[in-house]
Amino acid sequence: MRKQKIKFLSLYFILLFILFFTISIPTSFAGLFDSTPELITVLNSAFEKIEEWLLKLATPAAAVAVGVGVFMKKFSFGDEERIKIAKKLIRGSLFSYGFILAINLILSAIKSLIGA
Repeated sequence: MRKQKIKFLSLYFILLFILFFTISIPTSFAGLFDSTPELITVLNSAFEKIEEWLLKLATPAAAVAVGVGVFMKKFSFGDEERIKIAKKLIRGSLFSYGFILAINLILSAIKSLIGA
């Protein structure tokens, strides 16, 4: 019983020692390497290009969708089903465009998570 306890404690302290050094050593040397890794730089530039592309594509698409919804509502001539569809189209396109405008916040959160 006593031998098992000593084995367990020695194994426990060895694992604790290894865990301590795997956590503390990389953080202590983090100041020595100030350059950003190339993968992070490539990901940042890719995120920025995707964001620009989405904004360039989404702005006219949202304007067209809202315009179609407005005209559909205007020329529904009292048809309740067309009015519902038009309202749904306008609401959906504005929500989607708002999400695309908020993509900058989402990409910033992703960048901060990957350490850029």
